[in-house]
Amino acid sequence: MSPPAPFGNLGSVTIDAAEVQEALAAVADPADAVFLQRFFKTGPGEYGEGDVFIGVRVPQTRAVAKRFEGMPLEQIDVLLDSDVHEHRLAGLIILNRAFERASRPRDRDDAARERLADFYLAAVQRGRVNNWDLVDSSAEFVLGAWLWDRPRELLDELAASDVLWERRVAVLATYAFIRRGDASTTLALAERLLTDREDLMHKAVGWMLREVGKRVDRALLLGFLDEHAARMPRTMLSYATEHLAPATRAQYRAAR
Repeated sequence: MSPPAPFGNLGSVTIDAAEVQEALAAVADPADAVFLQRFFKTGPGEYGEGDVFIGVRVPQTRAVAKRFEGMPLEQIDVLLDSDVHEHRLAGLIILNRAFERASRPRDRDDAARERLADFYLAAVQRGRVNNWDLVDSSAEFVLGAWLWDRPRELLDELAASDVLWERRVAVLATYAFIRRGDASTTLALAERLLTDREDLMHKAVGWMLREVGKRVDRALLLGFLDEHAARMPRTMLSYATEHLAPATRAQYRAAR
């Protein structure tokens, strides 16, 4: 990827991040904030330690983000740099839509797509895509979509990171390839991450393996399980075999 280009307005109307923040505040519920703080494990020593929620559910966040499509990148950056989780999620949703617009066949703009992918990667690497829902809502739609017809060594680098969220981005980005019928990168990363210690990675890898069997080729999933089930973490194996027949699932569980 080339160095990021200067930020610019992706649409015809200048939109300030404060408008998005105000719109989210208007639909926030303090009771939901308490629930979300617990659900996303924001306590000391937990994976989401320090994350701040104001109590906006995902459908509401998506509805707000839809109203602000075309926001310039420097304002999306303001949202991503916020301590408030819902601000960051809204920024990523707006970024997804910008990448989708730049990818439409009739007016595809590869320069804009590269700029957006670079912007996303920079946000990941400075720790702004830092919870599982933020990763899962963005990795395939920006980074994965960009890398579909390009070299994918970047995902190997992310998968080798000490940062949980960078490793999860690497795996979830491959969902874009799975949806297009290519399981090769997913399987390679899954093998590499068999010994990952994080439960959130076990879930992510198992989920993507399950999608390989569902969307690409069941035989590829079974082949991977035949070779690796004995040393797969329990949660990873459970997620990967979720759509298999009960007897087949039991067979792979017994191999551990």
